Amino acid sequence: MTGKVRDMGRKVAVVGGGAAGMMAAVQAAYAGARVTVYERNDRVGKKILSTGNGKCNFSNEDMRAACYYGSGAGYVDGFYKQFGVAETKMFFRELGMRIKDRNGYLYPASEQAATVLDVLRYEMERLGIEICAGCRVTGIDGPGNPGYRLTLETETAAYKKRTYDAVILACGGRAAPKTGSDGTGLAMAKRLGHRIVPTVPALTALRCGETFWKQVAGVRCEARLMLYIDGNEVSSVQGELQLTDYGISGIPVFQFSRIAAYALQEGRTVTVKIDLMPDPGAADTQEAFWAQRWERQKGQSMEQFVTGTVNKKVGLLLLKLAGIRETETVCEIEGARRRKLEQLFHAFEVTVKGTNSFEQAQVCAGGVDFAEVTDRLESVRQPGLFFAGEMLDIDGICGGYNLQWAWSSGAVAGRAAAGKAEFCSKKDRRPDAAHKMPDGKDM
Repeated sequence: MTGKVRDMGRKVAVVGGGAAGMMAAVQAAYAGARVTVYERNDRVGKKILSTGNGKCNFSNEDMRAACYYGSGAGYVDGFYKQFGVAETKMFFRELGMRIKDRNGYLYPASEQAATVLDVLRYEMERLGIEICAGCRVTGIDGPGNPGYRLTLETETAAYKKRTYDAVILACGGRAAPKTGSDGTGLAMAKRLGHRIVPTVPALTALRCGETFWKQVAGVRCEARLMLYIDGNEVSSVQGELQLTDYGISGIPVFQFSRIAAYALQEGRTVTVKIDLMPDPGAADTQEAFWAQRWERQKGQSMEQFVTGTVNKKVGLLLLKLAGIRETETVCEIEGARRRKLEQLFHAFEVTVKGTNSFEQAQVCAGGVDFAEVTDRLESVRQPGLFFAGEMLDIDGICGGYNLQWAWSSGAVAGRAAAGKAEFCSKKDRRPDAAHKMPDGKDM
């Protein structure tokens, strides 16, 4: 590019180089902004690499508000009308990524999370987006004249005098703090006058109060789980349950872990009833099953009786909890103990005492209240300040829902910060239109 460097429009700072931050940066650059990304880690996108067990379930065809929690759940459909699953698929396909659909769950065809990160990095490089890795933003001053100024943990002459027309906070909540989401962004938002909904770990395991967990640790089984708060059922999920040495885990547990976390935070009683033999048929089907089993195996020991019903470790534990010795015969078990054992198979109740910490959580529930932002994700208190991703009080269930929110919110905030409303694609932003890599000449 020769001659005078043309005006590239608004200067936009993106704080946080995760999924939402990278999408925000790319969309802002597509819209003509000069973009700088500040990332506290030594490189962008570290958290993406751990998603979907390294395969990156980046979205889902079944995208509904019912799959979300938080003050933003009722607004999510509106944002997805601006930039939803279809736009996300088109975006990544234009960057060269093939997509694999597994019953509506969307993955890169390579089944490598690194693919998602790489195509985003390559596009940021193509656009000339400046990436300041190893730069931890600790404060924001503004808006003023000429704009916003960032406070960095390590100030350098190259950065400390910079001002921006708009700032996008996309530095995550508090989940997986080793990847950079340590709550700094929420603290900055609070100092700027925003209401923060209290945060709790979400998509995480539950820690239970019983003493027998080490006996069954490592067992995986299909089960239906019913979550109770103060004795009232509030959620029911079926899937693969994982038993740990401290409690319960697995996707069905993750799906309602944030409900349990908030209830515990409020000092309420939380229990989970587990149906270890979920039956989609009528209730009398279970009754018939047990009646036939007691009759057919009446000459066997109780260890033999439970063999073949569930994992052997679990079966033996249930016998113990029902007050039945393994060596007793079926004929020796009277009606009360029979009913107790049957109940344990279908409503095995455990007491939840806590969740795993933010270090083990996939997502953070809570964040900036949606009453604090517009439909462009701009602060109602600080014009020119935008939020994206996990900074906001919205979190989804497992299945690509949280990453889709990152893409959508990043796209909306990025376009709005650049002063644009409509969306464009890769072809609308040529490499020679991007600002130069930082040399001080066009900043």
